Amino acid sequence: MTGEPLDELSVLGIECRGHHGVFEFERREGQTFVIDLTLGVDTRPAAVSDGLHDTVDYGSVVAAVKVAVEHDPVDLIETLAQRIADVCLLDARVQWARVTVHKPQAPIDATFRDVALTITRNARSEQ
Repeated sequence: MTGEPLDELSVLGIECRGHHGVFEFERREGQTFVIDLTLGVDTRPAAVSDGLHDTVDYGSVVAAVKVAVEHDPVDLIETLAQRIADVCLLDARVQWARVTVHKPQAPIDATFRDVALTITRNARSEQ
């Protein structure tokens, strides 16, 4: 790469059922989490070859993210977001990942639309 900005591949609104949260009823009953992904990738090789082998297969990434959300409950969305970023960064072509975890059914005693946490992680960052 020549220092040019990377392209951004986004998949938005991935709905997953998870059992994350600090309260026992969240773990027991589960709730919907919505995940937004934006991945920093160089898409030029794929544009030239027109071949899936030269790009990030977003279908496979989404499948792996769903597994990461739907298994092994954690207390915090911070932990969940990091787990998802780690999954996205497994593909060496992904230079950075921006992950938003939406928790629209968070147990808050107020009318609200959403709780969301967005993190950005680089492939070369320490985990």
